[in-house]
Amino acid sequence: MTGSVALLGFLTLQRAIELVIATRHTRALLARGAYEVGASHYPVMVALHATWLATLWAFGWNRPLDLPFVAAFVVLQCGRLWVLATLGERWTTRIVMLPGAAPVTGGPFRFVRHPNYIVVAFEIPCVPLALGLVWHALVFGTANLAMLAWRIRAENRAYAELT
Repeated sequence: MTGSVALLGFLTLQRAIELVIATRHTRALLARGAYEVGASHYPVMVALHATWLATLWAFGWNRPLDLPFVAAFVVLQCGRLWVLATLGERWTTRIVMLPGAAPVTGGPFRFVRHPNYIVVAFEIPCVPLALGLVWHALVFGTANLAMLAWRIRAENRAYAELT
């Protein structure tokens, strides 16, 4: 197995596990009276991420790894785990608002309002750069920033309405 296949295999498995966890968390939150906002952008976000991953496999499976970008990816995964551990059962891939629950302010949320989006904003171009796919990093990095701007506006609006 090549390094690029190992990296892409890890990334694919990680995303699949995250979708299972996020679905479980979303269902539990909805059962507690939570509600989803910004659902109209969710299919677009899923399509963006699925296309990002599929094209990484298509163009990067046999590419040599650029180790500094792999190291950056590992650091980003530490940030991802910190966010997930801090949010616990409130972490989902959707924007789910739980009335009466205080916003999370611990962990990385002490420093920035949307730490997971920062991780994703760097991760989306980092993986293609680790595979030497500069064009891929530019295209998907830019598209992801536009998606995050849409999502953050929806999330901030929902928090403002909730409080």
